[in-house]
Amino acid sequence: MRRESAETGGAAGDPPAATTPARRAEERDGLVQRRDDVALPDTPAAYRRDVEKLEVELLMEGIFRQYGFDFRSYAYSSLKRRLWKRIQAEGLATVSQLQDRVLHDPAMMEKLLLDLSINVTAMYRDPSFYAAFRAEVVPLLRTYPFIRIWHAGCSTGEEVYSMAILLKEVGLYDRSRIYATDINEVVLQRARAGIFPLDKMQEYTLNYLRAGGTESFSQYYTAMYDGARFDPALTRNVVFSQHNLVTDGSFAEFNVIVCRNVMIYFDRELQNRVHQLFYDSLVNFGILGLGSKESMRFTAYEDRYEALNTKEKIFRRLS
Repeated sequence: MRRESAETGGAAGDPPAATTPARRAEERDGLVQRRDDVALPDTPAAYRRDVEKLEVELLMEGIFRQYGFDFRSYAYSSLKRRLWKRIQAEGLATVSQLQDRVLHDPAMMEKLLLDLSINVTAMYRDPSFYAAFRAEVVPLLRTYPFIRIWHAGCSTGEEVYSMAILLKEVGLYDRSRIYATDINEVVLQRARAGIFPLDKMQEYTLNYLRAGGTESFSQYYTAMYDGARFDPALTRNVVFSQHNLVTDGSFAEFNVIVCRNVMIYFDRELQNRVHQLFYDSLVNFGILGLGSKESMRFTAYEDRYEALNTKEKIFRRLS
């Protein structure tokens, strides 16, 4: 007696019937549905680009789930460039190989976090910003009995020390508290130490003078071997703390928020989320300072600020 195969419709034991591409498609349609909006790339190069983008997205999702750091909305071109820096340093060949290392080795995650964090900084970076802050923001701060300043994305702390010196010279440091935050605990440890390369002091002295400094810059640090250790008194009113702009919320109400050249690495959606965080964290008529390459234009909060200094990207929150 012949038995019909449930899978082939032929006799049990018969070899499978030959299939054409159309037949295979028909059979597949009953088992697996393919998304209609996915088109296969038409060249090998395009295919590789698509695969790489998928690998990056999977790695970012894995990092978020495993470690809690959310880089999923960072600008893709910047993200890819930093990932390949680590891939090449480790002698790997693909993003997927890096993912395997990162998800199974927390030490590798620490290395990658340093790569992904934005650690480009300098004392009095963009001196004209600090000159404008001294001239246009300080008179407003004098009206407050106590001043809270948030340095978001402070990196290794050079700009935090710059602000502390500025406040000291204008007589506001003793009634100020600076909250300096970054996603990366390693760079925060460097910031707390307050030791910066000695060979940078000539550059930093010029920046200080261009920013309107009124004293001798060398009085704020002590040279030691190849480092310059800044006066610990400058951090008496500074709190260094880990904070993730992407996933963490507001933790206080501030008179000033400084976040310079961080959001340029975020996509538009994430920029708006961070702007909401800053807006909600500022007092009425509080001050927001952005980086030279950043802008309030085309953000969801553009009409909620007035520009105090358009060139230097200093804005005041409207009530």
